Amino acid sequence: MDYNTVKKLKDRIGTVICPLGVGEHFEYWGFDKKRIVELDWNEDADLADGFKTYCLPARHFSGRGLSANQSLWASFLLETPSRNIYIGGDGGYDTHFAEIGERFPNIDLAILENGQYNEEWKYIHLMPQYMTQAAKDLRAKKILTVHHSKYALAKHRWDEPLQNEENMKKKDSLDILIPEIGEIVELK
Repeated sequence: MDYNTVKKLKDRIGTVICPLGVGEHFEYWGFDKKRIVELDWNEDADLADGFKTYCLPARHFSGRGLSANQSLWASFLLETPSRNIYIGGDGGYDTHFAEIGERFPNIDLAILENGQYNEEWKYIHLMPQYMTQAAKDLRAKKILTVHHSKYALAKHRWDEPLQNEENMKKKDSLDILIPEIGEIVELK
């Protein structure tokens, strides 16, 4: 959550749906409490017009500094009238991907982390050797990878995640969306 980005989007946001403990940040940043829905893992929120969101497990820690882990880290599934979209966020590989795939067998698009990983962070970031398994566990029809090609946090080459995508598409025969940097991806 980038403070400056959230503040700029504030007037365009109707409802904030976030994991437990994260709503406090939005309140502090001036959001009305009535517009904030905090969810625990495996809870859901009904939205308008047939939209529903599910708060699901993820493997990461929350916060930095002296007060770490004061909120929940989560992934989300957005159920719409026409498709189901899984948003993995940052997080290491574990059994939760298979559990989510079992619970939601009709995921149309999975948005998975691909980049800013390091062997020392393997429990909290999706390492390349587990990306294909995570995608297969989720049984998603299409995959879009994110968290790459912007800035360098990790020691891998900036374009290594792009090669990871190509490998998943060619070697693993997965339906990977590979947009050009800045290209708009239509979800239809």
